[in-house]
Amino acid sequence: MSRRSTRSAFWHSVVGPTGRSATPRLGRRTTLRLGGSLLVLAPLLAACSSSSDAASEANAGYVSGDGVVVEIPPEGRADPLEIRGTTYDGDDFDSTALRGAPLLINVWYASCPPCRVEAPALKAVHSEYSALGVEFVGVNTRDKAGPAAAFEDTFGITYPSIPDTDGAVIASMDGSVSPNAVPTTLILDAEGRVAARIAGAADQSTLESLLDAVLAEAA
Repeated sequence: MSRRSTRSAFWHSVVGPTGRSATPRLGRRTTLRLGGSLLVLAPLLAACSSSSDAASEANAGYVSGDGVVVEIPPEGRADPLEIRGTTYDGDDFDSTALRGAPLLINVWYASCPPCRVEAPALKAVHSEYSALGVEFVGVNTRDKAGPAAAFEDTFGITYPSIPDTDGAVIASMDGSVSPNAVPTTLILDAEGRVAARIAGAADQSTLESLLDAVLAEAA
């Protein structure tokens, strides 16, 4: 059995073929269903901060996400997003030109501690899933080209990022991303609709499961 088949079998053993939780898992994540969407409570690293942690985050200049992963079934997805901008390399980016393939959007900046935690997972997932047709783009909310490039070199990130210091790209996401919740990762389906959202640091297994589900829809 291939690695993707193994992962897909595991995913369906957890959520079942209809998206309902089939076998509750205790430990690293707990799954819930709310309002037709699957909620996955991510590891405690990305969970809501205590008051003292929140104060530390404010002093560090970032606010972490709430640690919740939301998977939206096809019938519950909103209209397609249109993400446009110019990458740090000076190339035009237009998400509408990529429709027909899933798109992973990661919102980040270089000095954000959870962004550094999740970077190896993003690198690994990009290395595997770009070969399967998944597109990747970063949206950087703070950095000029130098700090952004240093981060990418350190963690081996090779997909492009769009600088968004004025918040225009985030605003175009129609409320899918809170401006103060960094990192956030969106997975768009082949039609450009938000199929999943991770508010907080993403781990590799979660990213792989969510991408497998979106790829299976196209298949």
